Amino acid sequence: MSTRADAPASAPPEDGGSRATEQLLEALTAYGATYAQVGREFATTAGLHTTDATALVEILGAEERGTPLTPARLSERIGLSFGATSTLLNRLEAAHHVERSRGHADRRLVTLHSTPTVHEVAERFFDPLGERVTAVLAPYSDEEVARLARMLAEVRQAMETYATEADDARTTTQG
Repeated sequence: MSTRADAPASAPPEDGGSRATEQLLEALTAYGATYAQVGREFATTAGLHTTDATALVEILGAEERGTPLTPARLSERIGLSFGATSTLLNRLEAAHHVERSRGHADRRLVTLHSTPTVHEVAERFFDPLGERVTAVLAPYSDEEVARLARMLAEVRQAMETYATEADDARTTTQG
């Protein structure tokens, strides 16, 4: 990918892709780095290790979507082994940040839930960010935002597929 910052927006990049696509990919890369930075700031604010904070954000997000995570799904989401995830969850439980629940018809199924204390910390940290992002999106129509959301979901899916294939290829060559 070309990184010619001095090229006019209408000039095609050196690799033949569109300049708009190149700008979008650069913006997504910068977004990813900034997202990670915000995660580190949340960890520092909450007095947590970055990995613990990442797990909490995943648990909170899943709860917000109405689909609580299982320990196995959390392990997949944050890229830790089941054993490392179990150790992480033990730490978060001991600190009263997370509870494991078997409140389902299938008592074998364990789901993860954040505690009210964590909600307070997360809201204090993330609500101002949410307000800023909402303000940025306000000028765009619902249709524009929906189209962007679909495109980002497709980009994320392409990245997830690539990561899975790369992991499978690495595992195959090692094993």
